Amino acid sequence: MRSFYHFMMTYRGKKKPDDMSRLADWMFQDHNFPKHSTSYHEISEYLEWNSPFATALSVFDSLWDTYQTKEID
Repeated sequence: MRSFYHFMMTYRGKKKPDDMSRLADWMFQDHNFPKHSTSYHEISEYLEWNSPFATALSVFDSLWDTYQTKEID
């Protein structure tokens, strides 16, 4: 299973950024982000303390569901 960070890198660099790409771009720029983690709790706790924008946690929750579906299937 690839890490959530690697899954998120597929959302980076959109010409018209949306919240998903903003979160992915921020994760790429943040050198302390837990890049090798596959743990929902570790990543959500990190985002709770370091949220880059107001809706980042809800975006993360939505993307986590997609991540779980793609990585488990």
